Amino acid sequence: MLLLLLGIIVLHISVLVLLFVSTIVSQWLVGNGHRADLWLNCTIPMSPFRCTTSSTNEWLQSVQALMILSVIFSVKSLFLFFCQLFTLTKGGRFYLTGIFQILAGLCVMSAAAIFTVRHTEWHPSSDNASFGFAYILSWVAFPLAILSGVIYVILRKRE
Repeated sequence: MLLLLLGIIVLHISVLVLLFVSTIVSQWLVGNGHRADLWLNCTIPMSPFRCTTSSTNEWLQSVQALMILSVIFSVKSLFLFFCQLFTLTKGGRFYLTGIFQILAGLCVMSAAAIFTVRHTEWHPSSDNASFGFAYILSWVAFPLAILSGVIYVILRKRE
């Protein structure tokens, strides 16, 4: 039981790290001397590194909000897990923890899907632009968050 508990905590913290990194790092869209994320658009010309704030497009703001919500839901889920670990009666399930983790997964999935479809509206289209590693991390965080949420829902507390 202790190994299972440790595995679940490691999975949850891994998801949380993926969500933090994908929300913060400026690598959602990369191209020739250009990097863009949810917050800044940066260019790397011959002169010094230059960044400007991202667009105020409604779709980009929804991606920003959903990524922040996914981090909040995942942190809340981890906090609830530790609270329920000590207060839940024997045989009880971690429903609330699982629901918040599944919500985190759905938020990150929605944010990544919106970014996939609508990124051309706020980033200039370029032939050499491709999705960066932070974008990929957000897609990796989605199934892991859903998986850990389902594990929490199925998990029963034992003594």
